[in-house]
Amino acid sequence: MLVKRLLVIIPLIPLFAFLAAIGGIPFSMLVILALGIAAWEYWRMFYEGGYFVSRVAVIGGVTAIAFGRAVWGFEHSDLILVVLIMLTMTLHILRYENGRHHAATDFGVTLGGILYLGWLGSYLISLRNLPNGLWWLLLVLPTVWLADTGGYVFGRRLGKKPLSPRTSPSKTWEGYAGGILFGTLGALLLAALWQLRAPEITFTKALIIGLVISTVSPIGDLGESVIKRQFGRKDSSNILPGHGGMMDRIDSWIWAAAIGYYLVLWLS
Repeated sequence: MLVKRLLVIIPLIPLFAFLAAIGGIPFSMLVILALGIAAWEYWRMFYEGGYFVSRVAVIGGVTAIAFGRAVWGFEHSDLILVVLIMLTMTLHILRYENGRHHAATDFGVTLGGILYLGWLGSYLISLRNLPNGLWWLLLVLPTVWLADTGGYVFGRRLGKKPLSPRTSPSKTWEGYAGGILFGTLGALLLAALWQLRAPEITFTKALIIGLVISTVSPIGDLGESVIKRQFGRKDSSNILPGHGGMMDRIDSWIWAAAIGYYLVLWLS
């Protein structure tokens, strides 16, 4: 298992870092690809679970929102959402006419995937596109990774009280506290490193961002676990050997990116 995880992660880290450093269209295309794969996983889980979710609407809608965010930022996002909502409803009306009795539920599930993965996920692009966005991105995402590491270490050694026993039985309050500690201290350390290139990343800002993201972003992981538990799945797919699926990798990232984006704006 460890070998599989390393074989996947070793080439992906330099690729991600390289494209993040370039920014612009190359990085946006990486995010769009990742979100498109996650959208396929979302569709597959619900479809195999008995919901007639529209694959075209989910995957196409997620990539359309992300593409719009990359090209226009938040400009025209209202128009994109209006069109996607109307097209999605139209597709499910047609399915109802063709005999699908639960088309209204299917519509909600389809639209939920578009908004959750497309709208939230696109903040990875928005965060990178901020002034000095590379350094903010390299503060926000490593904070998530450090919080995950702290949660695992503390949970493994000290964990006793379940955090969310039905949704994620292995997670504990002790691990959650350890994740907050690791993430917050890690953000301060990263700020010390990045200040040479981005002086606006102060210790105060890093402390606030690290604390908030370490505290809130684990909900993204629990949210995806709810979906998987409903359908009796351990992973969203096996597309990343040793890691599961794309949704399993980015579930906390998309929360962190959205939170980090608005915290950066607020603290600026």
